[in-house]
Amino acid sequence: MSRLAMRSVLMLAAIAALWGCSSIQQPFPSSLNDVAQSAPAQRELPIEQWHTDAGSKVLFVASPNLPIVDVRVVLDGGSARDGDLPGVASLTSALIGEGASGLSVDDIARGFEDLGVNFASSSYRDMAVVEMRSLSDSEFLDPALDLFARVIGKADFPPKALERIRAQRLTGLQQEKQVPGPQVGKAFNRVLFGAHPYAHPSEGNEESVASIKRADLVNFWRRYYTGGNAVIAITGDLTRAEAEALAARVSSALPAGDAAPALDRATPLTVREVTHLEFDSAQTIVLMGNQSIWRGHPDWVPLYVGNQILGGGGFGSILTDVVREEKGFVYGIGSGFSPMAAAGPFTVQFSTGNDTAEEALAITLELITDFVEKGPTQKQLDDTIANIVGSFPLRNAENDDIVGQLGAIGFYDLPSDYLQWFEAEVRKVTVEDIRAAFQRNVDPATLAIVTIGPKAPVIPTR
Repeated sequence: MSRLAMRSVLMLAAIAALWGCSSIQQPFPSSLNDVAQSAPAQRELPIEQWHTDAGSKVLFVASPNLPIVDVRVVLDGGSARDGDLPGVASLTSALIGEGASGLSVDDIARGFEDLGVNFASSSYRDMAVVEMRSLSDSEFLDPALDLFARVIGKADFPPKALERIRAQRLTGLQQEKQVPGPQVGKAFNRVLFGAHPYAHPSEGNEESVASIKRADLVNFWRRYYTGGNAVIAITGDLTRAEAEALAARVSSALPAGDAAPALDRATPLTVREVTHLEFDSAQTIVLMGNQSIWRGHPDWVPLYVGNQILGGGGFGSILTDVVREEKGFVYGIGSGFSPMAAAGPFTVQFSTGNDTAEEALAITLELITDFVEKGPTQKQLDDTIANIVGSFPLRNAENDDIVGQLGAIGFYDLPSDYLQWFEAEVRKVTVEDIRAAFQRNVDPATLAIVTIGPKAPVIPTR
């Protein structure tokens, strides 16, 4: 049987397994108690952890239901490590898979395609990620791992590929000048983070991207794409012994090297910073916020739950209910905390007509201030907890969800029972927990306010 035929058989078997699971008939719930009893429970993840000889941290969850294996390599090599070359992390990531030890980009793409493998690389502020999904049958998995290890462990950054991707990036950076959204976001990060490595845009700027050389990419890869700087997340149809062999294979293929040093913690602004960018547009975009927490912060759970009520819960949130539905100032508005390794800003963003910018800004600040002072009502909290808990089963329902959770848990050094702990803590949050957490971590008087539009709105003094 050919590889393609074998792949089709295995995929059909996987689909049949899923169909069989979905066809089981359950009585339709007819009471609130029946609904509660029939609610799906969050899938427990029996996470196994170890370190490879090369120093990589490994997290593994066996998932034998489908003949699939997901591998995600998470490296402490995001744009926070750019140093004096903004954009070098992003370009390094973009060229992973463009050439490796005599293989062209076409050779690599064709090799993965022939094996039915999904391959991807990406880069963020904290991390670089390289991942693959393969059928678990050794006829497919073994050559897939050989190619995967070669691509990430012997990347050669072809000059022609660098110039092609550099040209694309420069074109993209030029195009961003024509629209207001990217400009206000970059300005906000500069105001908020100052000299911190999170301040510059992950994709770099025109000057830096134009100056990056192939040697810069090679040096970045050798320093940050190392065995000692990697977390390897694995889930799928493997035994522990097979997962150990897989992790060792991937880890040993990476350049030798130690973990990157911890980043300095970002500090909040202590006074309000106001910045306006002039732009000829029919609307004004407002982005406000301040550095607040970081990944693993002790107030994360009450802040997360509280923010769902304030502005993170879509149409059920306070900001949407008042600023959009009641006042009609905006089409969409939202707030959020974005915890990273060294920072976690609280932000609120919306766009509004130029003639309503000042009113929309004033009412938004008033709502934030009121929420920080008083917190939510008990009904708001009860409804939100029910909504959050109801969504938990979807967070690790699929293998790609699981491998993403494993990568984050390993990268941010969270406990292996983090998901179960988080759900239990959400259920226990009180109104007073939220009020106290917001008062400790969000000061409306020191929120940076960055706007873009034809005219700077007047900022309320309160």
